[in-house]
Amino acid sequence: MAVSFDNYLVVGISSRALFDLEEANKIFETQGLDAYREYQIQHEDDILKPGAGFGLVKNLLNINEKTSKKLVEVIVMSRNSAETSLRIINSLKHYGFDIGRMVMSGGEDISRYLKAFGVDLFLSCNENDVSNAINAGFPAGLIYNTNTMYKFPNDQIRIAFDADAVLFSSESEKIYQKKGLEAFVKNEEQKQDEALRKGPMAKFLFSLASLQKNCKDQNLLRTAIVTARDKDAGIRVIKTLRKWNIVVDEVFFLQGANKADVLECFGANIFFDDQDVHALPASQVVPSARVPYKKGEKPHE
Repeated sequence: MAVSFDNYLVVGISSRALFDLEEANKIFETQGLDAYREYQIQHEDDILKPGAGFGLVKNLLNINEKTSKKLVEVIVMSRNSAETSLRIINSLKHYGFDIGRMVMSGGEDISRYLKAFGVDLFLSCNENDVSNAINAGFPAGLIYNTNTMYKFPNDQIRIAFDADAVLFSSESEKIYQKKGLEAFVKNEEQKQDEALRKGPMAKFLFSLASLQKNCKDQNLLRTAIVTARDKDAGIRVIKTLRKWNIVVDEVFFLQGANKADVLECFGANIFFDDQDVHALPASQVVPSARVPYKKGEKPHE
């Protein structure tokens, strides 16, 4: 009987998002596939260093151990071929990750396989794969590779989201981009009782809420919204979450204040934002991923 993923939080992550493969990737980009293949085979016994998504994956897998039941499934989804993947497999064994499933697409688009595994979140360093995932309706983030050595507590996972164009649609962001801040705030105050439409990461938030319920006694997961909205425009956010029957543990209405400072204090395992201007600085203190706009959803379109 085939295994069902319906009762798991399923995270698909690329090998470059999980491990530091930047040196190998640079060889691929500058010298081509043959040089890359030779390099990976020569170094297949060299254990890879952690990448930006390593801490998130480690803490997610720890949920299974701490609850003594299978709640999270992590799948490595790589554009590598099977021939060049032994280094990745050896590194997974070295770190003791309970990851048994891998997709090795041999250079093909990974997003086509997300449906087969019921993926709730896809993280990658390949913008094309992430954009295709978003357009296909899967929550996804383009994770930033940095030289920052992130440190997290092992007892809790903390995941933070921007609001507009991430958890919610870009409908309100479009007003801000086209008509300015005053028109944006006025619109949100007038429509505060009208729920915002779901954005590209809403489905993942619902999946996290279900996971929280399954491990609530251990308090293993905490969520946050970190948004540039002020408290008045934030009323619509609060009422929307209430209508969705979703509880977010911490909410920050920053009115344009620096998100990175708040995220560092929150200790996010990952932060999702739609704009480089926020996500890139945040990636210097916490792992961060940009959520691409779905076709036709860019605020300036």
